[in-house]
Amino acid sequence: MRNKIRRILQYSFIAIFVVSLCSAANAADPLPSWNDGTAKEAILKFVTTVTDKSSKDYVEPAKRIATFDNDGTLWVEYPMYTQVLFAFDRVKKLAPQHPEWKTKQPFKALLAGDMKTVAASGMKGVAELVMASHAGMTGDEFEQEVSKWFTTNKNTHLDRLYKECIYQPQLELLAYLRANEFKTFIVSGGGIQFMRPMTMKAYGIPPWQVVGSSIVSKFEIKDGKPELVRMPKIDFVDDKAGKPVGIYEHIGVRPILAFGNSDSDMQMIQYAKGGEGRRLGLFVHHTDAEREYAYDRKSHVGTLDKALDQAAANDWIIVDMKKDWKQVFPAK
Repeated sequence: MRNKIRRILQYSFIAIFVVSLCSAANAADPLPSWNDGTAKEAILKFVTTVTDKSSKDYVEPAKRIATFDNDGTLWVEYPMYTQVLFAFDRVKKLAPQHPEWKTKQPFKALLAGDMKTVAASGMKGVAELVMASHAGMTGDEFEQEVSKWFTTNKNTHLDRLYKECIYQPQLELLAYLRANEFKTFIVSGGGIQFMRPMTMKAYGIPPWQVVGSSIVSKFEIKDGKPELVRMPKIDFVDDKAGKPVGIYEHIGVRPILAFGNSDSDMQMIQYAKGGEGRRLGLFVHHTDAEREYAYDRKSHVGTLDKALDQAAANDWIIVDMKKDWKQVFPAK
């Protein structure tokens, strides 16, 4: 009987020890949704190096700036940018107030469900739809519309609300960077006021750390109340070569880490890598048609072509979604 009790105690101790080891291993891994490989190793080594005071590549906390694109880097952008889908829904909602849209393209095509004609209108046509659907409201009204849309509209392919179409590995990376005294910024071609209502809840990034494209806003007194009214005129496009400009004007410090997913992010990553000292530039490559989508060189959104060809020569890390990520989205 005594031996039996001893064996039970031994097995119990071993079980507790194994569980403790597993827990310690999990706790020691800040990126559990990342598979071991070149990308994960590069991130961990970079952060360890720039935060080590004994390293020649040490970077003081005030200069630990990391910038992330949003569409396709932090959340889903395929088969159409999330903000464009929001604009389409807004046009349909506002249509009864605009009878002229029944005969004006690309509004007529959108209202008829003729997406081929909408696509044929190109970026000029899409921009016209976005301007018409985003202007005329106060800033507060626009924020309320965006917040409501995020909580009620779903990506049917992924069976997720759009606010849930965010990448779990990137959430872990953002948290890991902040735990190591990095400041994390979004630098996106998307609308700055479209992203801000959700970035704190989704990513832990406050609105003042979001840089994006914008339309002109005008101060007015409406019904005795001071308001900012959104106008149908582009103010700034934070895309491609505009991204380094946005960083310079809004952040004021060159990032030491930049993460994108398309050729439109190349200039941001070039700018980050162009500074002195140790730097890291990364691209998400969408290769997982089963868990998300697979697209790159010939895609109509998030085109990743030149960056793929130039990655090796420029020491850019290509993060293969299918290979490098154990999990794509947060558990529901």
